[in-house]
Amino acid sequence: VVFMQIFTVTMTLRLHRSQGAEELSNCCEGDILILLDSSGSVANYEFSRMLGFTAELLEPFSLGRGHVRVGLLQVGTKPALEFGLDVHNEQRSLQKALLGITQLQGSTNTEAALQVAKRLLADTRVPKILLWLTDGVELGNVDEPIAQLKAQGVSVLIVSSVHGDFHVLQRVVSPPLESHLYSVDIDNIDIITEPMREAIISMCQYRLRAIRVTSHSAVLQWRPVLSTRSGYYELWYSASGNTRAEGRRILPGESSTVELAELRPETTYSAFLRPESNKRLFNTLTVSFTTLPVVSVHDSGPRQTRVSWGPLQPALVQRYTVEYGAIPSGAVHTVIVESRQNSTVLTDLEPGTEYLVTVSAVYKNGKERAMSVKACTQEGRMEGPAAGPERILAQL
Repeated sequence: VVFMQIFTVTMTLRLHRSQGAEELSNCCEGDILILLDSSGSVANYEFSRMLGFTAELLEPFSLGRGHVRVGLLQVGTKPALEFGLDVHNEQRSLQKALLGITQLQGSTNTEAALQVAKRLLADTRVPKILLWLTDGVELGNVDEPIAQLKAQGVSVLIVSSVHGDFHVLQRVVSPPLESHLYSVDIDNIDIITEPMREAIISMCQYRLRAIRVTSHSAVLQWRPVLSTRSGYYELWYSASGNTRAEGRRILPGESSTVELAELRPETTYSAFLRPESNKRLFNTLTVSFTTLPVVSVHDSGPRQTRVSWGPLQPALVQRYTVEYGAIPSGAVHTVIVESRQNSTVLTDLEPGTEYLVTVSAVYKNGKERAMSVKACTQEGRMEGPAAGPERILAQL
């Protein structure tokens, strides 16, 4: 009868080959939930080999928020969380935890374990994978709970011993079977480490990312899946709420980045990238991003300057906080501005002094975005036109 242990892994992957080959950087992010049989039907040697396989499979991944987060849930009659997602931020502690797990023995409640899996994966918006390592004996009623997981967008991969109920596993695994379902002798489990890792990465890596966003532009990046001869990419994008594409491009097959220009400040856009090839079908990739607000300073005098920002979003923003201080180490002053106001005058400044001004939008949902600009006051009582606007210099 079967006990299981559930590992939860959230990741942005940096993969290197097991043989120490050249390290690869991948635009990957996803959640992996690993179910590891810890039952009395699994021999101690088999259990040890499964743990070793798991440790080797996960070893190349960077850990921590924004990379790989690992949690462990021992599942028996009553599932018990062994450690949460934010416990292990480095491989050393994760590897020690994995290799130090003691086999539980005893019976299993597979349905309860899968209900926990559903809750763990319910709120994530990244690719989600259930990787099940099992001897395949007495699987229980897994069809319905796994179907519910799939309805949440979870892909199911399975590694089973040669003694497992292959017909049940065939029913619940996500296609294609040839790369997502392995029935292997435990002594030879190492031979599937690389193909299983590739299967995981293939689900997570073809992701579109906005890697540099300004007030009027964004650079999108993806891991190339085509070449010059094998096809091309079709890209289109639009602002949130706009059903018609504002821009559309055809990009060569060797492309991996593109810059979108002439965007509107503080606007949410959705971009779509479709690889086109006569060799195979690819899914359309998508990403949403919000351009930064515009911050500028103008009407500067010896003792004051005006700082402005936009566009206004009173329905979303609770208030603005303006912080300013002389560079490099002057005291920091703070002004609170209501959400319907897009400028304020900073007074009592020192003449001929450079200031760093930071405007933070505090949103009603609790999030905060900050932008900075440098402002320079005039010398003494100097007459003449005020200094022109100075645009944003940095995002904090």
